[in-house]
Amino acid sequence: MTVSYTLEVANARFCGFSRLLFRWRGSIYRLLYKEFLVFSAVYLFFSVFYRFLLSPRQQDLFERVALYCDKFTNTTFIPVLFVLGFYVTLAFNRWWGQYTSFPLPDNLMMVVSGNVHGADDRGRLLRRTLMRYANLSSVLILRSISTRVHRRFPTMEHVVEAGFMTVHELKKFESLHSDFNKYWIPLTWFSNLASRAREEGRVRDDVALRLLMDELNNYRAKCSLLFHYDWISIPLVYTQVVTVAVYSYFAFCVIGRQFLNPEKGYVDHQLDMYVPVFTLLQFFFYVGWLKVGELIINPFGEDDDDFETNQLIDRNIQVSMLAVDNMYQNLAPVVKDKHWKQRHFSVPYTLSTAAESLRPTFKGSTFDMRMSAEDLEIHRPADAAGDKQYFPLQTNRINGVLQRDEGFLRGGSLPSLIEVLSHQRDEDEADEGDRDTNDHREQEQALIEHDNYPDF
Repeated sequence: MTVSYTLEVANARFCGFSRLLFRWRGSIYRLLYKEFLVFSAVYLFFSVFYRFLLSPRQQDLFERVALYCDKFTNTTFIPVLFVLGFYVTLAFNRWWGQYTSFPLPDNLMMVVSGNVHGADDRGRLLRRTLMRYANLSSVLILRSISTRVHRRFPTMEHVVEAGFMTVHELKKFESLHSDFNKYWIPLTWFSNLASRAREEGRVRDDVALRLLMDELNNYRAKCSLLFHYDWISIPLVYTQVVTVAVYSYFAFCVIGRQFLNPEKGYVDHQLDMYVPVFTLLQFFFYVGWLKVGELIINPFGEDDDDFETNQLIDRNIQVSMLAVDNMYQNLAPVVKDKHWKQRHFSVPYTLSTAAESLRPTFKGSTFDMRMSAEDLEIHRPADAAGDKQYFPLQTNRINGVLQRDEGFLRGGSLPSLIEVLSHQRDEDEADEGDRDTNDHREQEQALIEHDNYPDF
């Protein structure tokens, strides 16, 4: 089954990942140990052969060959990192695409439960049959691509025995001849049965029928995508190039990384450590990376981390029937909730989480940003330079609006400042209008007194 360690890494802590290194099931050790032992044994064989079985003249020849091989392992003649990194990235993207393409009936069963009506046996039969057809299609496609599912359902009679298909449906299925995979036939039965339910009034309008067809098409598209993932693989030539590059690289390392006689003064051969620690680590990383690509290139096998297809089939058929049968119109009484009479309420915490309630709520990254008084200047490009408005920082009307801290104004007050500034500008314009009216009246009074009023 799939190895899950999510709970163990829920919190970052000291040596959190280090504890995962001692697991065996699903580990890189289990995946790589055979290749690692073979490489170590071959390296040991050449080391013993060089040290004890060769004559001095033969040792000289071996040393020249070792230096020649080492020249190719220490340069970029074999671009292992490039081809291997690109290949594993491509395989991982393919693995993730297959995971997201797995057909789950959740959306479809919700639509069937809400739009195929009838509490009688006929309505129940329609809903269950529709979901059985949908699950039958996923079983057929998984049986074609997953070794686990094929072992569980080796023949179509096993599918009938499991209850996904009736004997009459099997006869109709086999009577339709096609040279290609026929996983789509149950989905065609689904669409025809949905149309019949619409004619019977079980599906009450065309909008509901359209919704059923849309969800069915989404479900069918995922089944089709899984089939094409299985059909179209990563090009074989690329897989061959990566495999040859990695294994040829370490084939040269078996000879080129041998510890030579330090008395002969070869460059970088001043020590004789017998065990090539860093070469073994390099083998562990590179070949381990290649094995990861081999593991995830097809997640429908029987490896430790492959998809649990059989359990997914069990889950899908169970929840489908629960949603469209047992839970159809099966509602709890609609009652007032616990906080019905409370306008403001809080949800309780447990003792272990009570400290979280004391933390201030997040209102935005700029909520507590501090601003200087100059930043509050309001500038209108269309106005003249003399018409610029400056906020009177010392006025009494805005005390309580400004939050002062060492000459700065904290964020959150700017909307209030703009509102106060607009109010101040309206008052100034009103005062100016009053002054103009008073001046005009005084001029009229002066003209009357001196008999200089104009004749209209």
